[in-house]
Amino acid sequence: MPNTDDKELAINKKLDELIELLAETNIDSEKAKGLQAKVNKAIEKSSTSNVGIEAFANLDVDNTSRADLLDEFSILLSSHQIDSNVSKSYIRTEKSANWVLMAISIVLITLGFAMIVMPAPPSFEIFTVFYFTQNDGVTVMDLVSLLVVLCGVYLLIKSFHKFPINKRTND
Repeated sequence: MPNTDDKELAINKKLDELIELLAETNIDSEKAKGLQAKVNKAIEKSSTSNVGIEAFANLDVDNTSRADLLDEFSILLSSHQIDSNVSKSYIRTEKSANWVLMAISIVLITLGFAMIVMPAPPSFEIFTVFYFTQNDGVTVMDLVSLLVVLCGVYLLIKSFHKFPINKRTND
């Protein structure tokens, strides 16, 4: 089975042959559009091609040069038909996921504070870690409740950080 370098060389060779043939042939705009559509379909069917907006997320690599990014971006734009409806649905999905994350975090914070404030049966209070008085102190259940509150706060901060998608693009 040939490796990727051999495949790229073969693709480049065939592409050069196609360019030579196209240069020798008289092609009108309709034939050019048909050829372009065939090439776009072939690129879409390739195994490295992803679907939708997720394909563009793979471009974000730190060590890639600008020229390579531009080439990959132009290939992705020609092979994936992204319109305003697709981008709106993507943004709507991201916003709804952030709203759900925010709701879950508020529920966790409320549950954690309720576990701390409400009295628990003595069988549920495992043992006291730190005593304030003879009958009162910080128990393991209070520490678990505090951990639940901190998880809720973390998720709330994370949802606020990702929330304003439109504001970040307008700046």
